[in-house]
Amino acid sequence: MLARLKTFSLLGIDAIPVDVEVDISPAESPKTILVGLPEAAVKESTHRVERAIVNSGFIAPNCRVVINLAPAELPKNAASFDLPITIGLLMASGQVAGERVNQYAVVGELALDGSTRPTRGVLSMALAAARSQNLRGLVVPAENAAEGAVVEGVEVIPVTSLAQAVGFLTGQLEIEPAPNRAYELFSQHQTYDVDFSDVRGQEMAKRALLVAAAGGHNVLMLGPPGSGKTMLAKRLPTILPPLTLEEALETTRIYSACGRLEAGRALIVTRPFRAPHHTISDAGLVGGGSIPMPGEISLAHNGVLFLDELPEFNRRTLEVLRQPLEDRVVTIARAQHSTTFPANFMLVAAMNPCPCGYRNDPRRSCHCTVPQIERYVGKISGPLLDRIDIHIEVPAVPFRDLLQSRPATPSEAFRQMVAAAREIQRERFRGSSTRYNADMSSRQIRRFCALDSQCQELLRKAMTEMGLSARAHDKILRVARTIADLDGSPEIRINHLSEAVNYRMLDRQFWQ
Repeated sequence: MLARLKTFSLLGIDAIPVDVEVDISPAESPKTILVGLPEAAVKESTHRVERAIVNSGFIAPNCRVVINLAPAELPKNAASFDLPITIGLLMASGQVAGERVNQYAVVGELALDGSTRPTRGVLSMALAAARSQNLRGLVVPAENAAEGAVVEGVEVIPVTSLAQAVGFLTGQLEIEPAPNRAYELFSQHQTYDVDFSDVRGQEMAKRALLVAAAGGHNVLMLGPPGSGKTMLAKRLPTILPPLTLEEALETTRIYSACGRLEAGRALIVTRPFRAPHHTISDAGLVGGGSIPMPGEISLAHNGVLFLDELPEFNRRTLEVLRQPLEDRVVTIARAQHSTTFPANFMLVAAMNPCPCGYRNDPRRSCHCTVPQIERYVGKISGPLLDRIDIHIEVPAVPFRDLLQSRPATPSEAFRQMVAAAREIQRERFRGSSTRYNADMSSRQIRRFCALDSQCQELLRKAMTEMGLSARAHDKILRVARTIADLDGSPEIRINHLSEAVNYRMLDRQFWQ
């Protein structure tokens, strides 16, 4: 007897529809054959399935069993096939029958006692089920139900055991779909534990981060140890506009596919902040593996990627950032297939001016030799530096600033300014794929960043004296456009351009 039901398999962060076909036929020697490119975790499911069937009060088939996972060329590598395979076996052996099997896709891992265990990627599967014309909903382990329920237009049925799943699919047990609590999660958890008001002094650095947040620009901070670079970077997400539901779903499904979604957390509603250690590998940063998985740049999607002690990173690891910084996606190619992961993040990097960290510090003497300093800063290539829009110095904080009793500007005030500037950009780029000034194409720069003669002369002198590339020229214009938006000015004025040029001063000071 043949049974067929629907499930999903993860490929990267995307859920691909899979048909589970189970055929049982009489045979002298019982044997189970699993085909359809199953990986080790799927092959082992036959042992879990057999004991789950028996321990749930059903009869394990004592016949020849062929289980096919179609499409056959798609690798299947998760334990989420346990539940659909088990139900397929019960249907093919005549122990279970019901019309709901054709209306609901089934995913979930089983324990030996028949209870369900959570699985990765349920949010991606719910999104795929919502797009399907033939599916009414999704049967998932109860621990994953809240995650899948944030998707509108699909019923997510929580089950705690094989017996409960069978009861629902046969119509003997009614289970209410998990409620959609997306907007409740936004109202409860869209807060941060840190605030810009915690930072004393560093007004110039705060201004630069405000500009960066308003236009989506990348930032490099350079200063001695203890000047507040990490403290400032950790507070950058607090001045970015709140995540929209669409952005929250994009971010959450990456964490869900990686198995990094915290238990009990159905939706990520705050901007992610990722700060990998400088010993990270290429694959850990951009993604990879025999079965491609997202890296840190994808986990920072719609948020901030902070690289502290930038020169300490392997140079090859840093160079792989060049393409994602331009395209906002990263493609991992393998012999059989390629996978594209989103990587729309703000890069914030920090470094010391020299190996000891005290070059140009009036309070401490630097003992680094010129060759040592050149080797240190030479680890950062010119092409990578070109892709960082804003370079700022973060000097040591004076003692008088540390004693200030006047409260500093809170994140909420900065966030309002950022939101106003981004609203201007939303109207400017309506109808195009561009979202922020940092993403403007060359054609859009010519259209929206027109300069008068005085500004053109200033930019010409800056290009000549600092030896900037054509890419750096465009970066200056993008940053100047953002500064004008913060000022509410439709045109780029001389003061806007001057400030933007100042944010490239490290080109001349340290890399020329």
